[in-house]
Amino acid sequence: MKSNSEEHVVRIAVGAVALEGNLTLPGEARGVVLFAHGSGSGRFSPRNRYVAQQLNDAKLATLLVDLLTPNEEAIDLQTAHLRFDIGLLAERLVAAADWLTQFPATRQLRLGYFGASTGAGAALVAATERPDVVGAVVSRGGRPDLAGPALAHVQAPTLLIVGGNDFVVIDLNRKALAQLRCKKELVMVPGATHLFEEPGTLDQVAKLAREWFERL
Repeated sequence: MKSNSEEHVVRIAVGAVALEGNLTLPGEARGVVLFAHGSGSGRFSPRNRYVAQQLNDAKLATLLVDLLTPNEEAIDLQTAHLRFDIGLLAERLVAAADWLTQFPATRQLRLGYFGASTGAGAALVAATERPDVVGAVVSRGGRPDLAGPALAHVQAPTLLIVGGNDFVVIDLNRKALAQLRCKKELVMVPGATHLFEEPGTLDQVAKLAREWFERL
């Protein structure tokens, strides 16, 4: 059954910049999931919006936020450096998480992170900054290895989802999994490549993520 959801455009102040996001609130939300995009993606990513819709239908609120400003995006398109600045991305995720803990409609909700590509590394670093707030982390085709030494300090239960044919990323996820000390799981979606573009594979990602976050 689909939920009746309201979507709001929000602005989140982080130091001297303001980040724009889309907050979707289903009725009687049971938790909220903050999406961490990476590798040149943003809040209008069709894959992340599809997963977010499935979470909304399960009565989980979602916040899809652009972690870079339009000017930074333009620079990153030329250099591809900012998307790998895990410290910067994590700092902004923490700010977005703090905003959710103060916003009236979400401040009572348990928080989860959904990270894709480099955003997964940033989500794991950010989770270590707010261990009492973040209840779960899901990575889709992510680079959790980019979290580096922070992996050993993650407390939130973490699910790593990787395409079964995404061989390089599978290896990176296995190495990251070995460093995690929290409740953890690595799931490979058969036949899927890095972007989960194959028929039915993104549905599997959404189902796995929903089941993980429903434990929030």
